[in-house]
Amino acid sequence: MADRPPDRVAIQAPPGGRVEPVIRVEDLAVQFAVRGGLRSLGGPARRVRAVDGVSFEVHPGEVLALVGESGCGKTTIARTVAQLEKPTRGRVLFRGQDLATVRGAELRRMRQKIQLVFQDPYESLDPRQTVEEIVTEPLLIHGLAPSDDERRRIVLDALAAAGLHPPEQIARRYPHHLSGGQRQRVAIAASLVLEPEFIVADEPVSMLDVSVRAEILRLMLELRARRGLTFLFITHDLSLAWTIADRIAVVYLGRIVEIGTADDVIRRPRHPYTKALVSVIPVPEPGAHEGAIVLRGETPSPIDVPAGCRFHPRCWLRRQLDDPAACETADPSLVDGPTSAAACHFA
Repeated sequence: MADRPPDRVAIQAPPGGRVEPVIRVEDLAVQFAVRGGLRSLGGPARRVRAVDGVSFEVHPGEVLALVGESGCGKTTIARTVAQLEKPTRGRVLFRGQDLATVRGAELRRMRQKIQLVFQDPYESLDPRQTVEEIVTEPLLIHGLAPSDDERRRIVLDALAAAGLHPPEQIARRYPHHLSGGQRQRVAIAASLVLEPEFIVADEPVSMLDVSVRAEILRLMLELRARRGLTFLFITHDLSLAWTIADRIAVVYLGRIVEIGTADDVIRRPRHPYTKALVSVIPVPEPGAHEGAIVLRGETPSPIDVPAGCRFHPRCWLRRQLDDPAACETADPSLVDGPTSAAACHFA
């Protein structure tokens, strides 16, 4: 497997203590009611368990990647951390403060410090507004920079920081005048004007051409280094997560099944689901995929989560071990190991 890019920022712990996380997620669960179906006929209500008991921390200056298949719950986790969804259970703490208990001006201040960059730059920008109006809007909403001159200076600085040059010309354009990569840079600039500490990036390059993705990822790492930003990076691409993240959390059916440093998760995976994902990472070497693990069947529905280990219906390791009973009866918790924490009875 190829070497990982070396540009990583070490997280320095204070003398005699651990680093206080920017974000702490504790036992997070998010459920949605199912419309129609049995409930409309008088039967019991059913619920989608989109997120089902997720806990993690993101430390200052860190990039934590949440990785998993479509529908695994990673975007719901991101939206809940960004306060766009309400948790059914659990807490999201920013700098040690439970966001569910914050109200009024203090809540607006915290929302200013937590920004989200959406997946689709074609849908997230208002086509009727100029770039300057789009990037100015967050300042107006939060009542920042009261003078027109001050707002314009902040907007132009944010456009330049996002790599849009010359910012004076870009500011006058409309979204349809820009490429996909430029639109995503505008979305990033709109978050930068509020001087956030934490950015949730939900699949920020999945809608872009391959040639543009590296530029946006490089921009994010540069902003992390220059401004001390912390990122929660959502992606379905494990190789992309390995490129940009300090740590990787692998999500399956609403639950984190493995979490550790990026190198450990990729080079020494412990959970059978992670091993299957790693085995099919594209590698430009002859015979690199001779040991590829192809998962059977579809991911179970989050309405009917399997008993025991939620991965057991598709687990290749379980079949190799002649179907141990524990896989169907006991729901494994994350257990620390020599390289990462994994939720598997036989990791």
